[in-house]
Amino acid sequence: MHHDIALFTVFLIFTGAAVMATAALFTRQTMLVAYIVLGLVLGPAGFGLVEDSTGIAEISEIGIAFLLFLLGLDLSPVKLLKMLQATAAPTLLSCLVFASVGLLFGHAIGLGTAEILVLASALIFSSTIIGLKLLPTTVLHHKPTGETIISVLLLQDLLAVLILAALHAFAGGDNADARQIVLRLMSLPLLVALIYVLQRYVILKLLRKFDKIKEYIFLLMIGWCIGIAQMTAWLGLSYEIGAFIAGVILAANPIALYVAGSLKPLRDFFLIIFFFSLGSGIDLSALQAVLLPAVLLAALVLLIKPAAFRLLLTRAGEDRDRAREVGVRLGQGSEFSLLITALAHELHLIGANAAHLIQIAMLITFMVSPYQIVMRYPTPIALTDRLRRD
Repeated sequence: MHHDIALFTVFLIFTGAAVMATAALFTRQTMLVAYIVLGLVLGPAGFGLVEDSTGIAEISEIGIAFLLFLLGLDLSPVKLLKMLQATAAPTLLSCLVFASVGLLFGHAIGLGTAEILVLASALIFSSTIIGLKLLPTTVLHHKPTGETIISVLLLQDLLAVLILAALHAFAGGDNADARQIVLRLMSLPLLVALIYVLQRYVILKLLRKFDKIKEYIFLLMIGWCIGIAQMTAWLGLSYEIGAFIAGVILAANPIALYVAGSLKPLRDFFLIIFFFSLGSGIDLSALQAVLLPAVLLAALVLLIKPAAFRLLLTRAGEDRDRAREVGVRLGQGSEFSLLITALAHELHLIGANAAHLIQIAMLITFMVSPYQIVMRYPTPIALTDRLRRD
């Protein structure tokens, strides 16, 4: 029976996604929003045909891991360090700006102290998936715009790990938890060294010995990506960071180009599930109570984030047009915003209304931001032939 349920769920997601994507293309809408709407219609808030939205969201994290792994495959460690140095200052300053907006907004609508701090933390991040999925491949890997976006998102991801760990420590109220945060950070260089040794003395030897068997290479790379991601998760870090490190360490090998091309369909498979899970997780019963402040909060994010990134990157020496484009592409909430909010609610640090307010506001930005991007800049799913790039 469980197999029937799983198969029926896959049928609903992908057959429904195919129908919705077709309708979106004919009506010149973005497909990402179509997937979110499909999740809303078929999920618990809609017809209830797909009930386990939490399980689907957990499965969809594999798509994010593959996305970061493929990014890492095109970035050598030396190139990555240069990128991070160039964007560290504007990224950290932008985090302060967005956190300040959250503090002021939360105070204005009467949230509690812990709720205000969680809201401020949630506003710091931009969506890794929207920011990177809507970049053409040539821009993503070979242009300064892609490099800037990758480095900003990577620094944000590292900060997200710290905030998630701090939430656990704050909820526990134990000095041991604080020590665990420090130990996790100290373990990261050792982890990178271990991954390098495994890559050099195990993975590369296997690739050289069986390089003509494409099925084996495909399987080995999936195991490498997910295995390293799981290793970092055991250390208390995120799957995404592990997958990214796995890609960067392998980037110097010529096989990286082949791996990047072969794993893209698998990445897209899981990303469709991810956007479906976002829609299926929307709680319409809570919408009425928080709709107005959620819309106001979403509007602030959509207006302030592009402007702040544009100003800070321009001040840091970036070309004005490039800074403007980066701002628009990063001008939304993040998957980490939803994760931080859900964890804070689970740990009883914030109430249900505050959690719903943040989640719905972030989802609104997920639905609006792709339109701002595809209408102005080249993307793989652009609505016009002039802007469609891959």
